[in-house]
Order: sequence, then structure tokens, then C-alpha cells
Amino acid sequence: MTQSPSSAASQASIGHYISGRVHAASGGRSQPVFNPATGAVSGHVALASAADVDTAVAAAQKAFPAWSDTPPIRRARVMFKFLELLNQNKDKLAHLITAEHGKVFTDAQGEVSRGIDIVEFACGIPQLLKGDFTDQVSTGIDNWTLRQPLGVVAGITPFNFPVMVPMWMFPVAIAAGNCFILKPSPIDPSASLLMAELLKQAGLPDGVFNVVQGDKEAVDALLVHPDVKAVSFVGSTPIANYIYETGAHHGKRVQALGGAKNHMVVMPDADLEQAVDALIGAGYGSAGERCMAISIAVLVGDVAERLLPMLEARAKTLVIKNGVNLDAEMGPIVTAAAHQRITGYIDQGVKEGAKLLVDGRTFTGAHAGEGCKDGYWMGGTLFDHVTPDMRIYKEEIFGPVLGCV
Repeated sequence: MTQSPSSAASQASIGHYISGRVHAASGGRSQPVFNPATGAVSGHVALASAADVDTAVAAAQKAFPAWSDTPPIRRARVMFKFLELLNQNKDKLAHLITAEHGKVFTDAQGEVSRGIDIVEFACGIPQLLKGDFTDQVSTGIDNWTLRQPLGVVAGITPFNFPVMVPMWMFPVAIAAGNCFILKPSPIDPSASLLMAELLKQAGLPDGVFNVVQGDKEAVDALLVHPDVKAVSFVGSTPIANYIYETGAHHGKRVQALGGAKNHMVVMPDADLEQAVDALIGAGYGSAGERCMAISIAVLVGDVAERLLPMLEARAKTLVIKNGVNLDAEMGPIVTAAAHQRITGYIDQGVKEGAKLLVDGRTFTGAHAGEGCKDGYWMGGTLFDHVTPDMRIYKEEIFGPVLGCV
């Protein structure tokens, strides 16, 4: 799993986006961004200091009075223009996702489309912001609700959906009159800058949407900053707990989404071909790196002896190659560290007595095609006879590992 740097001349410098323009890191910290299909360094992303976060929050705070006072219909017009630009640039966004995350291009296109769905929803914000009024809810007392923006809000988003998950957050927040700071994953940061540029082209005033690239230092600065009123997070459960506890301790509204361990129950009367297709897509799509992946199949009655041979044969014929190839069904693992972690889970499953039907550890970059020798490659793994006391049953693997119970 070597990492082969490309020439420095071809490497992009990926900075922050504050007040309508790209900023370099004030502290000079950065980390490499890799193409997981080749292992090559494609760029270096800035890692924000607390000072960088302060600058972004100050820009958002400055933009907030005018933006929150903008009529909702005018904010919606910006969203409509942003929607138009997204549709024009959706393949460009998908290519960025494939280059830095590794998911196949068709998956990346689907991710962008799901994000666009939320922008379409945000375009209806004038209706969504309407309040209500109740006359004489009690003697001499009327009751009404009024929706008002909070101020500066932040989103801390994961590597596995660098376009869709941010779009769960910022289109509605901005349309509602808030100013937004996005802290994307440093593993695949480039899409965040393209989205920022498209928002500017759509007419969004400078400072309403800002991006701070970074790691835990940037996260902690957002969580404790007194001018950040709310935080939304998607990621692992331990970090979700940390985000929730720290943000709530500092008086913020927090929503924190963690991991999952999803089961698919296959009944004896199931259509086996449909069940196999569903398990392959849900277990190995996006290399299993999504919180809604199916990682456990519960096979009821005699369906196991009929379904497992079909599932095993299909898992062995997965088309695994660089995601830029349109026939690819699965791309590489996102990082060398993730590859090592997933390998450790497979080792543990074997050690605990699960029956290994398909071993993804045997798939290497040599099998993935030209230029992929040093990428982070793994095949689909299939276990049978998994039991609830095993780690591969209890813990989220976040990789192309499917266990059958």
C-alpha cells in the first residue's frame, strides 16, 4: 500500500473560502490529498487554525444582518440560480468526487443528484417559512409562530458524500436567512470549493457561505465559538457523541448523525435474483463506505442454502476498477488507513470463526488495471456463519464486507 506522490507541478493547493474568495491557511498547516485509485498525491489541502475559523465566523457574522433581512423570495431566487448552475456542472462535481473519494462515476453522479433534490426543496423556502396564528387560544390570549434565522451556523461533513451531505445542510440554512460555514473532510475537499464558487456565481453575497478546510482543530474552534449558533454533523458515532456533548455544552443547537449497522432480512419466499442484486448493491456499492450500507444479511429458513451460492458467485465477479471507467461496479477504498482497518476486521472475522466465502484481501491494484498498482484496492468480502457475539457483526466496518447470519 505505498503512496506514490505525483510531480509537485500537478498538485493543486486547496484552500479555504471566506468572504467570496479562496484563502490559504494562516498557520501554514496542510496535508496531502490522494487519488485512492492510484495512490498518487493530487494536491495539498490547508488545515485551518482557530484564527482561520475566527476569520470565517467574522465574515459570516458581518454578512448576516443584510442577508437575514433579504426577503425570502429573493433568497429563493439565488437558490434557483444555484440549482441551474448545479445542473450545468453536476458531472464536474461527480468527477471531483471520483478523483478524491474513489467511488465510481455513476455513484458520484447519483450523489450529486440527491444533493440537487435538497436544493430544489430549498427553492420553496417562501412557503416553508410561513408561520401561523391562533385567535383567542385562551381568554384574551392570541398565539402565533414566527420563523427567524439563527445567525451563523456550521456543518461538519464526512468524506463519503462530499457533495450530498453538505447539501443536506447549507441550501436550507442559507435560504432560511442564516449564514453558513462548511467544514468538509480533508480527504476529499475540492468539491466544497466548486460549490462555493457556484453559489457566488448564483448571486449569493460574500460571507453568507464560507468553507474552512481542516481537522480537529477547526472542528473544536467551531464548537466553542460563541457566534456559531448551531452545528450539524454526519460521521462516526464516537465523533457524533463528541460533537453533541461539546456543542451542547457551549449552548448550541446540535444535530449529530453517527454510524449504523444495517440488516437485510431475506425470507424463504424471496425472489432470489432480486435479493442477490439488492445485497450486492447495498453491501458493495460505494465500497460499503456509507452509513446505510447493508453489512448483515439475515437468511431465514432454507433460503441460505439456495441464496449463498448465487451471492458468492456474484461477489466474485464484481467489476472493480478505477471509478472513471463507466463499467466499474466498485472503486478503491478511500485511504490507506481505511484499507488497513477493514483488513483488520476481515482478519478478526476469520479468527472468531466466521466462514470466509469470498476474501477481498486477495484483490490488489495489479487486478484493477493500468496505473492502479499503488491504489487502495480491495475486493468484496463475504462471510457466512456470522454470530451476534462477533466484532464483524457488532461493529460498523464501513467497507465492502457482508456477513450472513
